[in-house]
Amino acid sequence: MRSISRRLTHFTALAAGLLLACGAARAETVIRAGHFPNITHIQGLVAHNMSRKGHGWFEERLGAKLEWYIYNAGPSAMEAVFAGAIDVTYVGPSPALNAYSKSKGEEVRIVAGAAAGGAALVVQPDSGLAKPADFRGKTIATPQLGNTQDVSARAWLTRGGLKVTLTGGDAHVVPTENPDQLALFQRKQLDAVWTVEPWVSRLEREAGGKVVLEERDAIATVLVSSVTFFGGQPDLLRKFIAAHRELTAWIIAHKAEAQAMVRDELAEETHGAVSAELIAHAWDRITLTGSVTQDALAAFVGNAQQAGFLRNAPDLSRLTAQP
Repeated sequence: MRSISRRLTHFTALAAGLLLACGAARAETVIRAGHFPNITHIQGLVAHNMSRKGHGWFEERLGAKLEWYIYNAGPSAMEAVFAGAIDVTYVGPSPALNAYSKSKGEEVRIVAGAAAGGAALVVQPDSGLAKPADFRGKTIATPQLGNTQDVSARAWLTRGGLKVTLTGGDAHVVPTENPDQLALFQRKQLDAVWTVEPWVSRLEREAGGKVVLEERDAIATVLVSSVTFFGGQPDLLRKFIAAHRELTAWIIAHKAEAQAMVRDELAEETHGAVSAELIAHAWDRITLTGSVTQDALAAFVGNAQQAGFLRNAPDLSRLTAQP
């Protein structure tokens, strides 16, 4: 009987251990992060590439699993935040502002800067297009309705005296995914494209496009958290922000290695080869930064109002915050 009792005790302990192990496995911390296949999302591309190769930057510093999600442009990423599908994402400032305004400040927080520059207006060679008035009756492609470049294009044309609506106006702004922009531009079906790297450089190199306007100093990318993640796991988010800043410094200090990772990751995500020369050319248009100011965001609010995406300027006091 003592032998049977010992066996039962051992079995019970073993079963309890297995249940605890299963519970620990189920309780693994997972962070769902988003980014775009654009060089202005350098930190996301590099970190995703590291995750893909089994030595993730965030994973090693946070002790968590990263699940990466790829979006074409900001409005799609913000929809994912609203749906509770992702926790953090690299995104342009305009979609973040629009999401903040639409949700009355209840859904998103900008927790860090990421990059500036890297966006430009590219026109057909020898088209003579340069100032807003030249674009009357012309067609300009942007990555997605309401994304940062879409808002910038509409605001620029409006400031130049043109009437631009969501469906037409004096000039036609046509939201078009980046790979399709290149093909349509090559076939002369677009007069111009307002987009980000590496597509700016690809339009130049593969389609003979001419850059007539660059947004070298404007914020291109910020790091956004859902309010749920912001309030629910503040310690984990603080670690994520610290790791993001550390990664930004590492990329600046290891330019060649980071460029190789970006090239590799873009090839994985776009299913097409990108030359090292193109990456280096695009890189020079971008400045990595961990900060974002209220003044810089206020400029995007002005653009959004001019473009018709915002009626009134929202109170930005809760938009930029630290957990």
